Amino acid sequence: MTSDAQKNKTFVKGAVVLGIAGITIKVLGAAFRIPLTNIIGDSGMGYYQTAYPIYVLFLTIATAGIPTAISRMVAERNAVDQPYEAHRVFKLSFMLLLTVGLASSSLLFFGAERITAFIKEPEAVYAMKAIAPALFFVPLMASFRGYFQGRQNMTPTAVSQVIEQLFRVAVGLGLAVYLLPKGLQFSAAGASFGATAGGIFGLAGILILYLFRKKEIAADLEGADRTPVESVGTILLGLLVIAVPITIGASIMPIINAIDTAIVKSRLVEIGYDSALARGLYGQLTGMAAPLINFPQVLTQAVAMSLVPVVASAYRRKEIGFMQRNIALGLRFALLLSIPCAMGMTVLAGPIMLLLYPLQKESAANAASCLAILAVGIVFLATVQTLTGVLQGVGKQLIPVRNLFLGALVKILLTYALTGIPSVNVRGAALGTVAAYLVAAALNLFAVRKYTETKIDGRLTFLKPLVSASVMGVVVLLLHRMSVGVLGNAVATLLAIAVGAAVYGYMILATHAVTMEEIGMIPRGDRLIRWMGKKRRDDRDVR
Repeated sequence: MTSDAQKNKTFVKGAVVLGIAGITIKVLGAAFRIPLTNIIGDSGMGYYQTAYPIYVLFLTIATAGIPTAISRMVAERNAVDQPYEAHRVFKLSFMLLLTVGLASSSLLFFGAERITAFIKEPEAVYAMKAIAPALFFVPLMASFRGYFQGRQNMTPTAVSQVIEQLFRVAVGLGLAVYLLPKGLQFSAAGASFGATAGGIFGLAGILILYLFRKKEIAADLEGADRTPVESVGTILLGLLVIAVPITIGASIMPIINAIDTAIVKSRLVEIGYDSALARGLYGQLTGMAAPLINFPQVLTQAVAMSLVPVVASAYRRKEIGFMQRNIALGLRFALLLSIPCAMGMTVLAGPIMLLLYPLQKESAANAASCLAILAVGIVFLATVQTLTGVLQGVGKQLIPVRNLFLGALVKILLTYALTGIPSVNVRGAALGTVAAYLVAAALNLFAVRKYTETKIDGRLTFLKPLVSASVMGVVVLLLHRMSVGVLGNAVATLLAIAVGAAVYGYMILATHAVTMEEIGMIPRGDRLIRWMGKKRRDDRDVR
């Protein structure tokens, strides 16, 4: 295998590993939230939901862009044979996040009384104090993740993410049950402490993996020039220059969604809906339909995370051809994953909603129309995420922030205009979201072509996956309609999804949307190729 092919395989393997971890985390998250709601009810969830969003806000401000910044800076220095400088980036970022983590966790812990009094939820103080220590441990974990990602090793990040979520779920649910007799506010605090436990064990897990690789890291540093090339201030400034725009970018859509809440509800009331019905319609959009979009998003985010160090390293070494091939490969993989998800959620929107919410048929039907619209946005969101990773890798991290902001402005305008049309109502917000990602995706694509001169093969990247997904969509729709009367919706929907995955897999091979060489890049891909070869020989023997 050539050096470039080996590097490609490393990139694809990293994306697959992070994708599997991301799906596992989402499943565990559902396994946490649903039982927790049953344990502590609406009032208890009120305490929990008072503390958790504030924790996420603190965490986003403290760490959102840091792992990507570390990843890029480590990759750049390793690319020009400066392993000592790469390790200095890690050590300095660790100290920075140690300081930030200590400050933010202390601020949240000792300020919990004032914060909860200000938002008029004083009994949520215990939940807020229980989750505050997580702000110390999670940023430290982020420094290790960024370092390993910069070395193009995604396994430690994936392992620590799964460990963190496992302990969050186990400890959070366990303490919620154990503390329930003492009162809902204490039970909610127990659930909140799950995030702290997850941070502790996730950090321990990635620290152990770091120690296991200590000899490998020491070997890289052996004989390296230890004369500092950059000052401490220069490195820290470099981290912040990369991280701050990413943090701002990560905050744009949550802020826009908060504005969206006010716009949608007020516009629905203006066209004749009462407040309760307006709240219910918005809940169907944000609570029932929108969360399903997060599953495919996890996969494409994994591609973006894996792309950053690969692109940064190649860009620093001026390996332009290799960089361009990986950009094209990354976008292809993102669309190969996102297009069938979009098609499946569009044609099966109703059955999927009824499968998840069998006791809320009317709400499920309304949410299905929102899901069918939002599903189209999966493709544009995948493009945004992937190309954002590319632009971050080549030092243009401000551009995707600007593009997403412009998309968000389009969303606000469209949401306001469309939600006020009675026949559209809450679906206007879904259309606004799709438009936002379409605008950001188009602008990101233009920027990537401008700054990397990468040529995207539209037939290979978009048309072949779309044709394959369209065939899958027809098969899935017909199969569900023929079987639902006999098997019931739940079984018919799951069967249609399974058959759809098989049909899509066959079609992308039949149309050559993916090659055998590319299949060989994924973990266990060689075994899959051998199995496929044996299957073809067996079929020929039968004939």
